[in-house]
Amino acid sequence: MKTLYKLGRISLLAIALASFNSCGDYFDLTDNPNLVQEPPLKALLTTATHKAAFNNYRIASITNSYAQYFASSSAGGDTDTYKTTDNSGTWNNLYYALADLYDFMQKSEEQGAYHHLGVAQLLTAFQLGLVADTWGSAPYSKAFGKEPTLNVAYDTEEELYNAQVELVNKALENFAKTDATQVLSEAEDLINGGDVDLWIKFGQGIKARLLNKISKKSTYNAAAVLAATAASLSSNAEDVGMSTYDGVNPWASIARSNLSNTLGGWLSSNFVDHLNGVKYGIEDPRISKITEKTVHDVYVGTRNGEGNVGAANTVRDECYISLNSPLTSDASPLYIITYAEIKFIEAEAAFRNNNKPLAYTSFLAGVNANMDKLGVSALDRAAYISTISVGQANLTLADIFREKYVVTYLSAEAWNDVRRNDYAYKNFQLPVGASLGTEFIRRVAYPADEYTENGSNVPEQPVLSSKLWWDKP
Repeated sequence: MKTLYKLGRISLLAIALASFNSCGDYFDLTDNPNLVQEPPLKALLTTATHKAAFNNYRIASITNSYAQYFASSSAGGDTDTYKTTDNSGTWNNLYYALADLYDFMQKSEEQGAYHHLGVAQLLTAFQLGLVADTWGSAPYSKAFGKEPTLNVAYDTEEELYNAQVELVNKALENFAKTDATQVLSEAEDLINGGDVDLWIKFGQGIKARLLNKISKKSTYNAAAVLAATAASLSSNAEDVGMSTYDGVNPWASIARSNLSNTLGGWLSSNFVDHLNGVKYGIEDPRISKITEKTVHDVYVGTRNGEGNVGAANTVRDECYISLNSPLTSDASPLYIITYAEIKFIEAEAAFRNNNKPLAYTSFLAGVNANMDKLGVSALDRAAYISTISVGQANLTLADIFREKYVVTYLSAEAWNDVRRNDYAYKNFQLPVGASLGTEFIRRVAYPADEYTENGSNVPEQPVLSSKLWWDKP
């Protein structure tokens, strides 16, 4: 990822110009005289890249609790215990972004700006995936257009998946065109700094995710996944993220609030025990790059559903998001996809394709890349790598999922892997007081705003332990 943008106030004028209303879609039907109706492509590029990164964060801030990276500091927290929660704000932000992207696509195509069109298509696929992977079926194919519509039918989960694949493929075709009428602006592209080659690699990475996500389906094609990973990110320097904020990284904002005892961002005992030696008998050196020891000089997490057990949560006797981490400092980027994740996708696909040599090489490369990013010392890295170097003949999918779980901390993609792995990590416990009995959560309830605004089309809500389409054979 190119680090081109200063920390602090971004070009809010550009964001405002681009946040125009899409008066033909079900989500925003009234003309607002305070919003620009014909924003330039540069402004659309800025708002599209900015919103994509923040929507990735917004989904991760919900689903990282279900993946048990985070835990509520209060006993019986709704998210921890799988109660129905209202995530209208996140749903709305995603659809505002999708509405903008629809118009971005239309204007880019009209102007022959094929690289801009590719960006719009790829970010649409990415954020449509955030919707589908969180809630299931959702409005899409009939949601945006010139004819005002208040009530919009839902596309099925499979239709949404197919739409994502088609959008990514179209984006890659457009990035490959050499006759684009406009070049991507380095200043206004907040993700890849106008670098088309990086957009292509990003697109291949999203494609690899998509194709790997259907690992339980008979149509799973490991060779196609491997083709995409081979064309994707090739080093940590190409990690895709955004580091332009009106303030600080939002994870850092949570960490700063903790320092003032406005509490959030506590780490789950499941995640901490994954790293501190409790589960696997060796301390993963990455733990010191993710969080900090408690006042008792140990790493201790918070049990999901149980809440903090310390003195009114104010003496830091359990671990939480750290301002000293390369992932959650003030200036840390909001990562969307990383080279380390790509190597683990490659490892899994190679393993499923009976290519153990590639699987093992990619497995170790993914761990090493993540340790590089976090700044683990050579000595600590060598000690840890020696314990997981089982040899290609002994490598298992459990090994791959175990190590990838550390890599996807803070990623919206993490819960997808946890569900594909059927929560089958060592000593992965149900939350205390989980409301779904002996079942883990598999989906999020539709938001209250959608029942209010489009209630006649909202599907009957399945139980939250029911699997999404891609999570079933």
